[in-house]
Amino acid sequence: MYNLPVTRSISHVGLEFLLEAERVVEEGHGVVLVNTDEAGTLFVTNFRLLFLSDGTRNIVSLGTIPLATIERFNKMVVKVQSAPRQTDKSSSRRLLLIIGKDMRIIVFGFRPQTKQRRVIFDALSRCTKPARIWDLYAFTCGPSKFSNPNPKVRLLNEYFRLLGKGFHCASMRMIEDGSFTLSNDLLRISDTNSNYTTCQSYPFALIVPKNISDEEVIQASTFRARCRIPVVSWCHPAGTGAVLARSSQPLVGLMMNMRSNADEKLVAALCTQLVNGKSSRRKLYIADARPRKNALANGAMGGGSESSSNYFQSEIVFFGIDNIHAMRESFARLRDYLDTHGAASSDGMSSFLRHGGWTWGGRNLSSMSASVSTLGDSGWLIHVQSVLAGSAWIAARVALESASVLVHCSDGWDRTSQLVSLANLMLDPYYRTFTGFQALVEKDWLAFGHPFSDRVGMPSISGTSFELTRQSSTGSFSSSPMRQSSGSLTPQASNSSHAQTNYSPIFLQWVDCVSQLLRMYPFAFEFSSTFLVDFLDCVLSCRFGNFLCNSEKERLQCGVYEACGCLWAYLADVRSSEGSSHAHYNLFYDPLKHNGRVLPPAAALAPTLWPQFHLRWACPSESQAGELEAESRHMAIKFSELQKAKEAAEKKAKEYSMAMETLNAELRNEKQVSSSAMNLAKRASKESAAIKRAIQSLGCRVNFTSSVNCSFDFESNPTETPQKYMHSPPRRNSDGTMGPEDKSDLSVSITVVSEDVVSSSPLGRVCETLCPLRNGGCRWPDAACAQLGSQFVGLKANFDAFDRLSIYDGYFQSE
Repeated sequence: MYNLPVTRSISHVGLEFLLEAERVVEEGHGVVLVNTDEAGTLFVTNFRLLFLSDGTRNIVSLGTIPLATIERFNKMVVKVQSAPRQTDKSSSRRLLLIIGKDMRIIVFGFRPQTKQRRVIFDALSRCTKPARIWDLYAFTCGPSKFSNPNPKVRLLNEYFRLLGKGFHCASMRMIEDGSFTLSNDLLRISDTNSNYTTCQSYPFALIVPKNISDEEVIQASTFRARCRIPVVSWCHPAGTGAVLARSSQPLVGLMMNMRSNADEKLVAALCTQLVNGKSSRRKLYIADARPRKNALANGAMGGGSESSSNYFQSEIVFFGIDNIHAMRESFARLRDYLDTHGAASSDGMSSFLRHGGWTWGGRNLSSMSASVSTLGDSGWLIHVQSVLAGSAWIAARVALESASVLVHCSDGWDRTSQLVSLANLMLDPYYRTFTGFQALVEKDWLAFGHPFSDRVGMPSISGTSFELTRQSSTGSFSSSPMRQSSGSLTPQASNSSHAQTNYSPIFLQWVDCVSQLLRMYPFAFEFSSTFLVDFLDCVLSCRFGNFLCNSEKERLQCGVYEACGCLWAYLADVRSSEGSSHAHYNLFYDPLKHNGRVLPPAAALAPTLWPQFHLRWACPSESQAGELEAESRHMAIKFSELQKAKEAAEKKAKEYSMAMETLNAELRNEKQVSSSAMNLAKRASKESAAIKRAIQSLGCRVNFTSSVNCSFDFESNPTETPQKYMHSPPRRNSDGTMGPEDKSDLSVSITVVSEDVVSSSPLGRVCETLCPLRNGGCRWPDAACAQLGSQFVGLKANFDAFDRLSIYDGYFQSE
């Protein structure tokens, strides 16, 4: 017997683990998760059953399950025998058994002489059976940031792609005005079901043969169960024109003699092909997913199967896939097997593997094969193989023979959806991407009316709902020898049989089949097995509105798209947090390796347990799908980090290189400016020297300063004030010429001294002798003495320098 410790109260006020709009309804303290012998606090919220560990203060995944994922629950009392020498009466333990739709079986133990188990049980009874669909958490939470655009638009875009009209873009306006009825050479989009009057479980838009009128479509609907007429699910966007169609069983009656001309014409039109512009017929296969005997038995209720004699050039094939009840029972047996032989068994002992002894599968090695055989007895893998084989056969007929295939079962929404969507996945690589997988699920499962509310077990607007049964779980524990030896189970009140409900893991089985294809073709899928597990968990939890109700019509009536969040938006947001390194991405995906169809041969269709889903609760350490994938993902993350570091270093190096180039260019410019300045300085120095020599040759004193102007001072005698002439040198242009407004830093001061001073020099005496104006005083430079001096005395002047000083040209004109 396990000790049930008394734990201190953990208030749920401000509990950080709660989701948006999630609130605590009841809580129980001192609860033990028997599977792992872990103590904690158990909360019942309006969304899930949440177990919080007392030791780590974290949520325990095994003990936390959404309310919608609970298949059934039950109170139990386990009587534990006392030791032989003890005289005390046998003690008992009060347990709460939770059986989930996701392969787990959980057992909680409560302290004796408390009402906590009753409180939790009553809370579960209220919260797991909402009276109305609007009481579900999906409506309470609202869309939040995961808004759900109308899927009608996405369905039309997929139709456009299939018809080769992908350049068109659907919109709500197009739906409202009915302008979405496009067509190609063979097929067209019909709006005959726009108000769901032809078939309530079909989408608003249907792809039908182009030569079939809407009136004939309506007539044909009366010959099919639930008016689910043959319509096109897939055609190659640019291929042979072969189609994959779906419908429900024909209403041929007990004698199998009822016929419908409209139905036969519609089916025949699915086989039309164009050869050199002329219409001809192709082979037609009618694939009945049921066993032959079941199809015949349905004839007693008005159903049945087609006769090849009534459908020209056709062949009828039966796949022998069992109905929803057989699948539900098989799933339950598989779950019990894993719980019995798992490492985290619900009996709390986990003696088979956890203690490392040799007591495997019934305490001795000889019973090992017998224990393993019970896995085969569950029949689950056989059913998965049947669905895979049927889908591969359909895909091969379309791809290899260019034949058209019509698939149906009884109502055309369970096994038909499995076969058609799986064949689509094999034929079209687009459906093996994230975007394509969403389009496939929304088309063949949601739009074509798979009854999710009935199969998952939630209320729907039509009033049919799965009622959770709180039945005895004795059968679930009968295979465990440890349970039999440790005590006896006394089940309490039980309800109606679970087999009488419409719950069945049909969609779960299909996702299992997808995981088998992913295992066989690891390079063909963009998404990983982890994505499939998270996707399936979201579907089973009913946290989002995408998979509520039983049809597109019901979801519109409930306002699901406006009132609830979108599962696809949530998963996309999860992936965006880490980009391509997220666990949802398949590391080995290579779109070029499998850019066409994948057709697994019969020998490869040997399914195995899906470790990430089937073993994650019973055998956690073995559920990681191998350490190879985990190590590969770790290496990919490391590589991504190194790649980012490399890109950052390259970016930094590029910045440094550009900075160096900029500095070099600036340095070159500075050198050019400096060189130009030096050349200008040298030239100015030469010019200054030339001017100085020229003026000194005239007997003048020359002073150079750094002012802007040139000044000329003339002195007739020492007592007179010098005459000053200011001159601004012209600007030098880029070509070396001088501009009229440029100013130089050179200032020249020229002082003409008195006659006595001039006469004291030889040049002065010559000037006095030759000057025609000598009697009136020196008037240089207004007089012509400079010219005379240069002619008669041989005075050499730098004419170019004087030109730059704007001395009148008349003084230095060449003869």
